[in-house]
Amino acid sequence: MAQLRELKKQQTRRSITHAATALFMERGFEATTIAEVAEVAGVSKMTVTNYFPRKEDLFFDMHEEVVTGPARAVAARRVGESALDAVRRDYLAAVERHDPLLGWTQPGFTRLIDDSPVLRARLRELFDHQEQALSVVIAAGAGEEPDAFVPRHAAAQLGTVLRLLFTEAQRRVRRGACEEEVFAALDATAREAFGRLEPSLAGYAVRTSQVEVEVEVGHGDEDGDGVGDEDS
Repeated sequence: MAQLRELKKQQTRRSITHAATALFMERGFEATTIAEVAEVAGVSKMTVTNYFPRKEDLFFDMHEEVVTGPARAVAARRVGESALDAVRRDYLAAVERHDPLLGWTQPGFTRLIDDSPVLRARLRELFDHQEQALSVVIAAGAGEEPDAFVPRHAAAQLGTVLRLLFTEAQRRVRRGACEEEVFAALDATAREAFGRLEPSLAGYAVRTSQVEVEVEVGHGDEDGDGVGDEDS
């Protein structure tokens, strides 16, 4: 029974995001209302807001992966790997599989972000949360307090590279680069950018054993997970 309920929640979530994406592409983000998304998805307005408390997250529907991905990579790093090694390896793997989350690389998505101050503000928030999540995990791995300067500084350096790579992907999309060109450029740029962090981060937060202090990687943000939605 619980499995069926979870499956239905996933289907409802997909229906909502597909409806929202189609409407955003057709009408623009600002001109689309939650009520219109609900109507097209065949659910109530309350259900939409239960899954996505903020309209922006209908657009950034994979926001939790953006926020927690690098921190999870650090938490799962191999023995002998530093935080830098883990984030770099995770990013380059995402480039290899052409992960669209590295820059919302479809031209239509880039255009919607450019046209919406709300979406641009939300994107800045997501990167702030990403950096905060990184800081917590790096601090734990280095045996330091979560609010200590050094792990926050390390997270800020890594976070800055990730932000700049995202904007670089969008810049190339705006200029008409195809998917292959965008990801080839990201691969080269990421290798250079992360390489420039070697002097300060190569030996920091290196995992020395299989056993390390475990830290729950949260998303640093509200989670619209459909709890209690009336159409379930």
